[in-house]
Amino acid sequence: MGGVQKNKKKKVAIKDYVSWFEILAIDFQQAVDFYNHIFDITMEQNRTEVNAMAFFPVTSGIGGGIVAGPGYVPSDHGPLLYLNAGEDLNDVLNKVEEVGGRIVMPKTLITEEMGYFAIFIDSQGNKLALYSKN
Repeated sequence: MGGVQKNKKKKVAIKDYVSWFEILAIDFQQAVDFYNHIFDITMEQNRTEVNAMAFFPVTSGIGGGIVAGPGYVPSDHGPLLYLNAGEDLNDVLNKVEEVGGRIVMPKTLITEEMGYFAIFIDSQGNKLALYSKN
């Protein structure tokens, strides 16, 4: 008896397992001001009657934004998002407390090859991490 032949597709490795991220906010403008300050950027904003969104400026790679609206509740529980802090994460981390954030873990070596990370709570109460090679 012949068996059923299964169609076996070759699995293609996924390049990036994150395709978009959203950081939740209650006070939208305070959150936008927080990230504009620590990263020294200006986020483009889009507001509707229902929600508000601001976008991290990117030229390539993974994008994301700040979002506020019904059902968007900041939290320090759940998955931990690592934001790229450029050359040295202290350049970003040192600005966190200036705009209402709190440092939970200072710059910490992972390994010489992998680089460094730090953890902070943003102005909305979200727990996030920063990453840099140096």
